[in-house]
Amino acid sequence: MMSNLVNEMPRRVPIRTIEWEMLDKRKFYPYSMMSSFTVRCFLYPLTLVRTRLQVQHHNAIYTGTFDAFRKILQLEGARGLYRGFWISCFQVVSGLCYVSTYEGVRHVLEKNGVSNLKIKSLVGGSCASLVGQTIIVPFDVISQHLMILGQISKQGKSVSANPLAVRTEGRTKTEITWDVTRTIYNRDGFRGFYRGYLASLANYVPSSAAWWTFYQLYQEVLSSLPHLLPHTGTQCLAAVMSGCTTSIITNPMDLVRTRVQVQRRSIPETIRYLWATERLRIFTKGLTARMTSSSIYSLAIILGYESVKKMSVLPEYKDGVQW
Repeated sequence: MMSNLVNEMPRRVPIRTIEWEMLDKRKFYPYSMMSSFTVRCFLYPLTLVRTRLQVQHHNAIYTGTFDAFRKILQLEGARGLYRGFWISCFQVVSGLCYVSTYEGVRHVLEKNGVSNLKIKSLVGGSCASLVGQTIIVPFDVISQHLMILGQISKQGKSVSANPLAVRTEGRTKTEITWDVTRTIYNRDGFRGFYRGYLASLANYVPSSAAWWTFYQLYQEVLSSLPHLLPHTGTQCLAAVMSGCTTSIITNPMDLVRTRVQVQRRSIPETIRYLWATERLRIFTKGLTARMTSSSIYSLAIILGYESVKKMSVLPEYKDGVQW
């Protein structure tokens, strides 16, 4: 009798994708902020190195990613790897808006009959990037100027890499940051903080859409193979593969975006200049640093993000969550 009752009990369907309505937002938002800040603390140096490699002319200062790390540590110390870090931390707020938009758009699409996970990821990733970039570009512009100042003051290179001509010797980080912010506003007004905004959208909107689409695609492919990894491990591997794929596809536009924001040229001028000076190197310049950064970021962010979602599910869904 008891065995019949057990057999008749409905089995809990495994939850492979945790949707927005399954989350306890009171847990999700604080956990997400802590996870995002932790990842940023560990991985910010990769972003700084990538930016410096993209801004330099040919190999004027660094010959590659590892050479950049070595020289920065030798000439600027460990603190040099964190130039502009606190300004960039505003991206934690942008990140919350990003994930809220991503999950919210997926929820709206599901309500309107769109069930294909790849389509939901594509549209959700695009909308999330549009919202996120609108918030973060001003801080990104300031942060990038701060990132490249160290190689000027420590190495005595040409002032062309310091277009704002900001004096750094004997000044605190707060004074330098304020000087950069004030100079941008005095030269270009409020529009100066959105220099490269269109280039950012042209880079990050397709990049975000592609990343989430490939992430979903690789998850499906890996899940169809023999189960050698737990579900979270499969998600992390899919994230790394998606990060590498997206980096290769969008690297030229990321290079254009960085040059527009730092060197103060228009998008067409930047493209012409890069083609005249770099030729086919536009496809590989800073690519190793970007792929490394993107792969590690993807792994760390998805490990944190998916774990946070699993810890934040409402009680009625906990039994079905796959770790």
